[in-house]
Amino acid sequence: MHEWQQVRITCESDIAAASRLARQAAVDLGFRKVEVYSIAIAASELACNTLVHGGGGWFALRALAGPQGLALLATDQGPGIEDVALALREGYSSIGSLGCGLSGVQRLMDQLDIVSSPGRGARIQACKWR
Repeated sequence: MHEWQQVRITCESDIAAASRLARQAAVDLGFRKVEVYSIAIAASELACNTLVHGGGGWFALRALAGPQGLALLATDQGPGIEDVALALREGYSSIGSLGCGLSGVQRLMDQLDIVSSPGRGARIQACKWR
C-alpha cells in the first residue's frame, strides 16, 4: 500500500468512508489499538474540515517506509487558511465550533504539515509512525 488510496469528499458519508479506510490501513500496518483509533479520528477530522471549510476535496492515505508509518492527506480548493498558527490553537474556530479539529489532529498524530494561503485551498498532511 505505498500508492495513495483516495476518497473524494463531497458529503458526510464520505467522511465516514475516509475514517474507515484509515482505520483499516492502520490495522493492516500493525498499529496498536489506541493508535488505530487515533488515526481514524484524525482522518475523520481532516475529511470533515475538507468538506466544511473547503467545500469538498480529497482525502488520501499511504503507507510510509523507513520508520514504518501512515500518511493522511487532505486537500481542497476552498478559501484556504488565513492564519495557520491561529487555526492550530486549541479552542479557535472560524465557524463557531469547538475548535479542536486541527489541534486534535496535531495531538493525535506524530507530524502535521499544513500548506495553505487565502484563496488557494489547503493541503494538510499528518503522519503517524510505528
